[in-house]
Amino acid sequence: MVDPAQFIREVRSEIAKVTWPSRRETAVSTGLVMAMAAAIAIFFLIVDQIIGFGIHMLFGLRF
Repeated sequence: MVDPAQFIREVRSEIAKVTWPSRRETAVSTGLVMAMAAAIAIFFLIVDQIIGFGIHMLFGLRF
């Protein structure tokens, strides 16, 4: 069985080894993720509209 105090010491030791991103790196990465998510959402909106228009023209159906 593992000693809880030993486990906590090991966790702290491993956390100390982690290289954390700077505030600027975090902000830039967040901005890029949001921009890409918006671009993908717009892309799928356009594709959905095109497919919907095609179905409407082909079958005369509107959803």
